[in-house]
Amino acid sequence: MRLVIVTGMSGAGKTSALKMLEDLGFYCVDNLPIPLMEAFVELVMQKPAAHEEVALGIDIRSGEELPQLEQVLENWKVQQVPYEILFLDSSDATLVKRYKETRRSHPLAGKGRVDSGIQLEREKLAFIKQQANVILDTSSLLTRELRKELEKIFVQDRRYQNLFITVLSFGFKYGIPNDADLVFDVRFLPNPYYVEALRSHTGQEAEVQAYVRQGGTADRFLSMLYEMLDFLIPNYVQEGKNQLVIAIGCTGGKHRSVTVANALYQHLSGLEEYGLKIEHRDIER
Repeated sequence: MRLVIVTGMSGAGKTSALKMLEDLGFYCVDNLPIPLMEAFVELVMQKPAAHEEVALGIDIRSGEELPQLEQVLENWKVQQVPYEILFLDSSDATLVKRYKETRRSHPLAGKGRVDSGIQLEREKLAFIKQQANVILDTSSLLTRELRKELEKIFVQDRRYQNLFITVLSFGFKYGIPNDADLVFDVRFLPNPYYVEALRSHTGQEAEVQAYVRQGGTADRFLSMLYEMLDFLIPNYVQEGKNQLVIAIGCTGGKHRSVTVANALYQHLSGLEEYGLKIEHRDIER
């Protein structure tokens, strides 16, 4: 039997994750009272063939019962009950934005500010996050991207290191992305903008890519970038980072940055233990 505890911050996508796991064949139960969890799992384990994959949703709604979860998990360790913890998280700014968009109140905020409720929730859930096998930061994930990550983890059984990487191309003329962790300026590369036949095209096309990579400067830069990131990424994971945004910028975000971002994404695609996506923020401007 595979038992997954699905938990995390309110607004980070726990309900959506449970629905997706249900679609993937899991028997899902949301917000089961914590005092009943051990009895429920015991019943399921008596007939493992009936429910081979089970997901239990637990969140801050458990209220005063929540601290009891720590003892339940400790009992399962002693009894050698196989379980995993999936923790859904998002940045505070993203959570506040989501609450404002849905006009819902945070379960711990009461009549106060949403960010106060978020901070209190983080404190109450800290012990669960520390024990999590998988931490998924959904700050920049679309619904289909979340489903893709869950499929990789729970269907394809890929090794997962709790890091989601976003490769982002952008134009400096439109501003540096606020959420960028690493920013690389590729305005030193040949610029297709000054070639009439290429100006209206983008770094998604072979002709533009060939122009940007002429002379070997781009390839040399990419080689050094690959080496640096291959060193940095495992160290970020070791330090507990679970979201990494690598921003590649040129003047307009249409040619050079897109070409380099695509090449970097292709390189990182070989690292299957990490979540990965690519965005071209300004390619249509």
